[in-house]
Parts: sequence; structure tokens; C-alpha cells
Amino acid sequence: MRILLVIVLTFCLAPIFFSFAQEEGNLLYKAEKLFIHKSYSKAKQLITRMYLSDSSNIDYPIFLGKIYAHEFKKDSSMYWLDKAEKLVTENTYSNQLFQYNLWRGYNYEVNKNFDKALEAYFVAKKQIADINIKNPYYINFLYQRVLLIYSENNYKEKVQNWIYLYTKIKDSLNDNSFTNRYHNTLGKHFHYKKKGILALEQFNKSIEYSKKLRDSTMLSNSYFHKGIIYAEYLKTQDSARHYYSLGKDVCNCKENKLFQSTYKYNVARTHLYEQDFLMAKKWLFNTLKDTIPSRKLHVKNNVYRDLYDVYKSVNQIDSAFYYLELHKAYNDSLNILDREKALAKLQTQYEVTEQEKRIVQLLNTNLKSEANRVRNKNFLFASLILLLFGSITAFLINKSTKRKQRIAEQQREIEVQKTEKLLKEQELTAIDAMIAGQEKERQRLANDLHDNLGSTLATIKLHFQHLKNNWDNPKGENIEELYTHTDGLLDEAYQKVRTMAHEKNSGVMANQGLLPAIKKLAKKVSSGKELHIEVQDYGLEERLDNALEISIFRMIQELITNTIKHANASEIHISLTNHDSLLNIIIEDNGKGFNAKILPQKEGMGLATIEKRVEHLEGTFEIDSTKGKGTNIIINIPI
Repeated sequence: MRILLVIVLTFCLAPIFFSFAQEEGNLLYKAEKLFIHKSYSKAKQLITRMYLSDSSNIDYPIFLGKIYAHEFKKDSSMYWLDKAEKLVTENTYSNQLFQYNLWRGYNYEVNKNFDKALEAYFVAKKQIADINIKNPYYINFLYQRVLLIYSENNYKEKVQNWIYLYTKIKDSLNDNSFTNRYHNTLGKHFHYKKKGILALEQFNKSIEYSKKLRDSTMLSNSYFHKGIIYAEYLKTQDSARHYYSLGKDVCNCKENKLFQSTYKYNVARTHLYEQDFLMAKKWLFNTLKDTIPSRKLHVKNNVYRDLYDVYKSVNQIDSAFYYLELHKAYNDSLNILDREKALAKLQTQYEVTEQEKRIVQLLNTNLKSEANRVRNKNFLFASLILLLFGSITAFLINKSTKRKQRIAEQQREIEVQKTEKLLKEQELTAIDAMIAGQEKERQRLANDLHDNLGSTLATIKLHFQHLKNNWDNPKGENIEELYTHTDGLLDEAYQKVRTMAHEKNSGVMANQGLLPAIKKLAKKVSSGKELHIEVQDYGLEERLDNALEISIFRMIQELITNTIKHANASEIHISLTNHDSLLNIIIEDNGKGFNAKILPQKEGMGLATIEKRVEHLEGTFEIDSTKGKGTNIIINIPI
């Protein structure tokens, strides 16, 4: 019951604790959204308040440096970026380092210090690959800025190199949306460099990706630029109007007067290029209908200039002079407007700067107390939650530790029982294998005595019976010959006994050792073309323990016997190598092979029995055999 209560309290209080932890991330996300929508003032206020509550967080000065850079306030931007530089450490997150270098480069670019800007941009570019930056918005912004610097300053060689790097990074990201922006940006670059064919190729690729992504904005933009290429470079005005129309249809911007005005003006320009002055005049007048107030001066200035060209070309001098005067008037108005905008911008910048100072002062005086209050409140809640979590964790850990100890003790007892059982089984298996081997040896000795020595002794007994029966008979035939034959049989029986004794002691091992005995066995068993046994050795100059030599000889003898009986082999290769106190034995044959996963169960010293003997000698026994491809047996025994 108590455990259930603790768990319920934990789940109830955990969201409060995690809400404090997530608040910072949510505010950063909100500021980022404000920045993307160009609400710079609101974003600055939010980030400044967060910075005053935690001045050790590198995200805040980087963000403020980014905003001021976009407002072209280079001093303020550099001020905050310098603060960020002081917070840069080895533990700084990769995205923070990337943004720090990105916006520092942009600030240098605003200051017209292009060398410094490129230096910072290239550090940011290197970090894209080194620390796996995947934000396509910022990556696209980085490449656009560098490409713009190179284009405007006529770095021809570096522009090509940068396009190559831009392409390489695009391929590594493998992001269709980024690839689409890449082709669109590259198309604008080639258009800016007056390379119409290259620009057209890039806009075609952007159109393909826009269709796949269903990005109507990018598709419309690419169609419009493609129309401009056909109008200005390829001089194919029908195609230009076709792509302008496609862009208008894709955008579906009937209520957007600025878009409609741009579309109609571009169409008017195509008729002007064709010197179809009637249609050009019609589309120019239609352009004026969709002009929005903010673009009225610019649009009318361009339209009146083109109308002047139209009427001049058809020799309507009065109308041409009329529109020329209008064009001059609007052009002068634009110049005045530009000057007024410049003054208004300076005034606005001054007012914003003063407002920022007041905001900072206000935040320094008022928000510090609020930050302290929030910090204390958060600390109190965090302390309570941590205390609760600590108590629960300690209780659960203690209970889990005791349970694990009991389980561990039970497992140890089970493992001890398993080990003892395994050792007993191995011991019994080894004893069974040794007994089976001994029984095989006894059977072999009995067969040798019966088949070899038994028949000889039976013959000798018959001879002695004949001699006994004819001992007193002087007329007995071949007595001398019988004596000689019986003596020869006794010698033969003696030699057989000696031979059997020597064989039971590994052939000639008692006198010469393991290697000569194996070579003698190989020579004896080899039978010309039907079976050839080859023995190779390395490092066996010294004798081994006699009991070990006997065991090894018996195993090799049995393996040769098995090969002769079952493998139908014509060649057997035996290799014995003594290296670093390890005897390696390899027995290979070219016989019919067998399934090595299933050892054949045979009486006496079969493969399973030999394996047990090798294990008893603390060695290893391996079989590599495939049906139709022979058998390899590898034995390693420590000596």
C-alpha cells in the first residue's frame, strides 16, 4: 500500500518537475519561431529576459548576436557574440558551436569584412560534417551567404570550388527539400552571372523536386525564373509566357495583387521583346490595375518607362513625351522616397537602440527579483521532488538489492550443483572411455594370443605327442627332422611373444621412442599404390613421458585403423609438431569423409573414445570432414 502511494505521488509531481526543465526549451523554440517570422523585437525581449535569469547559457548570447546581425546592427551583434565566445568550452554542444561561427561570419559579412566572414563560414562548414549538423535551414543559409560573397566579389575559381563543396554536402545530406533549395539557389547564381543555359538546367531540376515535394511556392518561383531565362537569353517569348502562366496557376494567388502585377508585367515584357507594341501596351495597363500601395511607385515607374518606349516606337510622340514625364516624376519620387526611408531607418534604429537600453535597465531592476523568486520557487520544488525521488529510489534500490542478493545466492547454489554434476559426468565419461580402451586392448591381446601364438603352440604340442609316442621306437621315421621342426616352432613362438610384448609397448617405443614407432607403423601399413602414409615431424628431438607416448601412439594407431576400415582413402598424411610445450597432431586423408557433427558410435576406441582420452590429457580434439572431400583430425596436447 505504501509503495502504491509513493508511485502515485511520483506520477503526480513528476510533470511539475519536468515542466521546469522543459520551460527553457519551449521558450527557445518560441523565440526561434519569432525570429523566422522576423518578429525581431519580441524575440529579443524574450531572449534578453532568459539571459538575465541565466547568463551562463551560451544559447542566449548566440541568439541575440544572430538577431542583431539580421538587423544589420553590427556592433550589438559583435557584443553578444563576444560574450558567447567566452562561454565556448569543450563541453559546448555541437549545434551551439555551429551557430556561433555561422552568425559571427554573417556579422563580418554585414561589416563588409569578407575575409573574416569566409573564415568563420568555413569553420561552420567544416562542423557540418565533423559534428553532423542536420538543420537544412541554417545549412542553406550558410551556403547562400558564401556563394553570394564569391559571386559579388568575382572569385571565379573559388566560386566553382564552392559549388563543388555545396554539391558534395548536398549529396551527403540526402534531403530532397534541401536539394530543391540547392538547385533553385544555384539557378539564381547562374542567372546573376548571365549564364542562362546553366541557370535553366538548375531551375528544371528544382521544378522536378518541387513537384515531388508538392512545394507550390518553390515550384512557382522556379517557373517564373525559367520564364525569365526564355525571355532574356533564349529569346523564345512564347515559351516564356507559357512558364509564367504555369507559375501563376501553380501558385493559385488570385487575391495576391503583388503576384498578379509581377506576372502581368513579365508577360508585357515578352510582347515588348517581340515588338508587339499593341499587346505590350495592353498588358502594361493591366499591370497598373493590380498594383499594391507599397509597390505603387516602383511598378508605375517601370510601367511608364516601358510605355514611353512603346509610344516612341510607334511614333506617337505626344503620348511618348507624356509617359516620359511621368517616368521622370516617379523616378524622382523614388529617389526622394529612398532618402526618406534611409532617414527613417536611421531614426528607427536610434529609437530601437534607446528602447533596448530602457528594456535592459528595466529587466536589470525588475526582472532580477522575479528571476530570483522563480529560481527559489523552482529550487524548492526541485528539492522536494528530488527528496521524494531520492527516498523512493533508496527504498526501491534497497529492496531490489536484497532481491538480487537472494537470486544471486540461489544462482550460485545452482551453478555449484551444475558444476559438481558436470565434473562427475566428465569423470565417469573419462573412466568409461579408459575402461573401454582397456577392454579393447585386452580383446586385441586375446586375439593376438589366439590367432598367432595359439596355433603355433598347438602345432608344437602335436609334435611333442608324436615324439613321446615314438621315443622307444628305433624304427620311427623322420625323428631328427621332427626335432628340428619342433625347435624351429619354439623359436617362432618365442619371437611372437617378444613381438607381442614390443607391440604392447608401442612397437619399438621402449627402445626408440614415439616418432620412430609411428614411422615404422606407417611403413608397415603402407601398401604400394593402394595406400601411402607419410609422416612429418618438427621439434620432436627429445623423448616424451613413456605413458604419454603410449597413449598418443595408440590413438594414432586407432585413427589409422579407422581410416583404413571406413574412409577408402589412398593417402594419409600425419604431422607432429612440438611448439611452445604443445604437441600438435594433424591426420589428413583423401577418403570419402562423413558428417563431423555426428560422431559414429563404435565399440572400442572409436572417435568419441579418442576424444575423451584427449580431454583426459587436457588437450583439444577437432574434426573437419565433408562428404566426398576427406577428413582432417587435429589434436593439441600440452606436454
